[in-house]
Amino acid sequence: MESVLSRTPEPLRSALIKHRELLKFGIVGGTTFVVDNGVWYLLKLGVLESKPTTAKAIAIIVATIVSYILNREWSFRTRGGRERHHEAALFFVISGLAVVVNLIPLYLSRYAFHLETPFVERWIQETADFISGSIIGMLLAMVFRFWGFKKWVFPDELGERRRDNNRS
Repeated sequence: MESVLSRTPEPLRSALIKHRELLKFGIVGGTTFVVDNGVWYLLKLGVLESKPTTAKAIAIIVATIVSYILNREWSFRTRGGRERHHEAALFFVISGLAVVVNLIPLYLSRYAFHLETPFVERWIQETADFISGSIIGMLLAMVFRFWGFKKWVFPDELGERRRDNNRS
């Protein structure tokens, strides 16, 4: 990451450094996006063809486990201070709530707007699933997760103490 930043021109470099956690969170999000959709489509087009919401929930859980590891060890590695089991519990509670946030648009698409076969053609169903489940739902959940992770899971307790000491 540092070598990429050193080759980035100003003022973009300053912005990236200032928002380093958000950038790393975004990269982790991109990685888990691929994991999520890969697992979802494997399940949805295979053993869980008639249960797309269940397939999406399983995919989100797998991606969430990957997300915890990457966020803990990379995105927010300088934050926290809680015991690992407490931190993990909070992470999975926030992520569990984010699963619900993520599934709402897909659920509405399929069961409120009936964007599923036999009401629409298969390509419309798949496009609606992708847009509602992987774009809209994931973006809403991402905003919720970033806020929740920074506030409760990986709080900047050390940073707050340092700022308080400097004010004295």
